[in-house]
Amino acid sequence: MRRLRAGLAAATSISLLAVMSPLTAGAAPDLSKYTGQKLTWGACTFKAEVPVQCAQLTVPRDWSAPEAGKDLKVTVSRVAATGAEDNYQGIVLTNPGGPGGQGTGLAADLAKLQPTLNAQYDVLGMDPRGTGQQGAAGQAGLGITCQVPVGRLPEGPLDARDRSPKSIADHQQTPKVIAEACQSVAEAPYITTWQTAHDMDLLRQLLKAPKLNYVGYSYGTWLGAKYASQFPATTGRIVLDSSVDFQGRLQADFEDFPRMGQRQADDVFLPWLTRTMPDVFGTTTKQAAAAIESGRSKASALGTSPDSYDALLIGNGSELGWLLRLLVLSVVITGDTADLQKLPAGLRGQVDALSRERFGVTTAKLTTAAVAKADLGQATPDYQQLPITRYAVACGDQVTKSTQSYKTLSDVQGRKYPAYGWQYGLSEVCGPWSDAPKETLPDLPKSVRDNVLVVQGEFDPQTSYEQATSAVRKAPGVDLLRVDDAAFHGQYGLQGNPCVDGVVNTYLLYGSKSDNSLCPSVPLPGEDKVFPVRGPVDKYLGTHRTGRAGALKSVDNQLRIELSDRISVLNQPVR
Repeated sequence: MRRLRAGLAAATSISLLAVMSPLTAGAAPDLSKYTGQKLTWGACTFKAEVPVQCAQLTVPRDWSAPEAGKDLKVTVSRVAATGAEDNYQGIVLTNPGGPGGQGTGLAADLAKLQPTLNAQYDVLGMDPRGTGQQGAAGQAGLGITCQVPVGRLPEGPLDARDRSPKSIADHQQTPKVIAEACQSVAEAPYITTWQTAHDMDLLRQLLKAPKLNYVGYSYGTWLGAKYASQFPATTGRIVLDSSVDFQGRLQADFEDFPRMGQRQADDVFLPWLTRTMPDVFGTTTKQAAAAIESGRSKASALGTSPDSYDALLIGNGSELGWLLRLLVLSVVITGDTADLQKLPAGLRGQVDALSRERFGVTTAKLTTAAVAKADLGQATPDYQQLPITRYAVACGDQVTKSTQSYKTLSDVQGRKYPAYGWQYGLSEVCGPWSDAPKETLPDLPKSVRDNVLVVQGEFDPQTSYEQATSAVRKAPGVDLLRVDDAAFHGQYGLQGNPCVDGVVNTYLLYGSKSDNSLCPSVPLPGEDKVFPVRGPVDKYLGTHRTGRAGALKSVDNQLRIELSDRISVLNQPVR
């Protein structure tokens, strides 16, 4: 690993005790057990395309009372800087979001995709507390889980459009059972953003880095902002890609899934379907919507949950996600795969690879029964293990709303955003979550706002443009890079967009950014130009919209495409 010059480290390093956010009202606890440990670097449990090492650091279960409870282990990764010593700038920690995403592999992937970044930085990853160890077998790979009793879950396919008392009760039963199972886990109150931010700063100190630089996606924007809020003195350059409103409520992002998902579907995804497969979806968005609706009853007749079918249009934030939905919808609507064989060779090859991966057969052999079977799944044991971090963080960071509040939200959103609006409020685990937060998360202070660059796609269906711009408005000094017409979740390094990658790398490498940057998007799958869509970014375009269409071409890279899909899947709504 490239070390910071000893003199610089000695002069600027600030001890963990000095910058630790307030832990207890009395004397500071003795943290020497943790700050004095030595990291032992070795082989990782996942495969990577660049040299990477992993280690485990020991962290207290509760940073506010480190002497109480059993310690936890957190796995971290490191891709050492590859450039000249004189150009070394320190460490940059990455996070893929979730909450609950394992992030040690992200460091290797991003280092491979952004070699200019890795030339000057050690790129770090972390499997946050509770998430286990990426690539490890068995329970070590799962981390801390909730044991959900399957016998208490409702039986049969669910349809949130059915507003009968029984249907409402059945839908609300699942989040109730999950909340009870997760809250019974002893570690649940200590798997929070507040605690993870302290783990991050421990890693910084153990690596003798005066500043923690950071790139986070989706929920990772919340985590990065809250690190900066709790540890402003050691906050370096922060990139928050596809951002939640980190100055507001984390749960508000999940509550926005029906609206932002419906917008992306209506304005971008359905038009793309009509251009890509007009024989199946028609030539207008109205015809495409009707075709998809016709498939709902066909899927239901095969035993597929109507809720699962409706959710195909939500959280649709990656190229592979779009192609998978194209495949499934086409097969269900038409009953065969003949129209898929008419796709252009490039798209056809990608769809065929997806069919083999997800269903075990080529598209030529794929049937509606196989698609339905994949949704129905196999027989489950008496208890199902669910990763706890997603729920403990989302519901434990801040005070939550009640089950009745979410039911009311469902009634309102269902009428406006029918694809997922009926479902969301009935399925939210935070409704029945009864434990109050142990800590209060601070907002981003003025002293570090100039360190932060937010990157946001216009039609992101998983963290909305409105959420990101709300955070920027509430925190003057934070800079924003808008990506016009961008329909996917996660931009930097994930979409092959040279404009976005250039702006972000200029900031991370040189510290230069502006308060109102704008990049065009890259074409959608199978297309060679951008089809402009009217949206909230338009007022910043001036007269340049026509010139932007087709101006950029994405950099084709399978690792990039797969990483984009993994980050999108990590940040899906719970359903």
